[in-house]
Amino acid sequence: MSDGTYQTIKVEKPEEGIAMVTLNRPEKKNAMSPQLHYEMCDALDKLSQDDGVRVLILTGAGEAFCGGQDLKEFFAATYDKPKERERSSKAATYWGNLLRTFPKATIAMVNGYVFGAGVRVMSSCDIAIASDKATMGLSEINFGIFPGGGSTKLPSEILSHRDFLYMALTGDPIDAATAEKWRLVNKMVPHEKLLDEVMALARKLTKKNPIAVRITKEVFWAVKNLDYVPAVAFEAAKMHENSRLQEGEWVKEGIGKFLKKEYKPGFTSYLEKP
Repeated sequence: MSDGTYQTIKVEKPEEGIAMVTLNRPEKKNAMSPQLHYEMCDALDKLSQDDGVRVLILTGAGEAFCGGQDLKEFFAATYDKPKERERSSKAATYWGNLLRTFPKATIAMVNGYVFGAGVRVMSSCDIAIASDKATMGLSEINFGIFPGGGSTKLPSEILSHRDFLYMALTGDPIDAATAEKWRLVNKMVPHEKLLDEVMALARKLTKKNPIAVRITKEVFWAVKNLDYVPAVAFEAAKMHENSRLQEGEWVKEGIGKFLKKEYKPGFTSYLEKP
């Protein structure tokens, strides 16, 4: 099933529980225009509230995942139009934050080129699987600025100090094998197997308790910036919230099925069929 209401993105639901959003400006290497930002705000808002969606896959059409901001439409065309620039910048920030804290599991299916702010988009997803044809770079230095709008913050949290500064200061691209070695992506796979690998992972994630998935992500982002004692206190509070929202399902079903020897939690989810 697909949604044909957008001009710069495609929204599809290839299987139950899985939504796929494709940046769809292949002639521009899926560079992000103001229109794309507005459409992503709308699409992610709707998908975040869709109880039928448990996993979001983000990818790009053609030979690119995302070429970054559209230098003409996002920067040059709005440079002397501060109100338009502010509106499009707020939209870019809004959906960027929404993707980072999306209440369902997210996977970046990195099919090709990723430059500039595209690296931030990829880094905002929970998991990134890359084609062996992918090429990535923080290219902002090459046209006289630095990685902004979260494009320093998020990649620098994933990369080492040395590797981030190498990318940001040289603007040189890296291949997928290097991105995997530097842990900018979780895994590199042959290009022809990329979709199969991502769909298999997405199916696995649909079998996890959706409340636990959401709260796991909330706790992760919160405790990153807390000291140990407040972090543990926050975890304890969210554990109570998890139990309340699930109405004790993790005990009744998760632990209950383990006690009945119906599954092994070290290997599978209690929601998976035996």
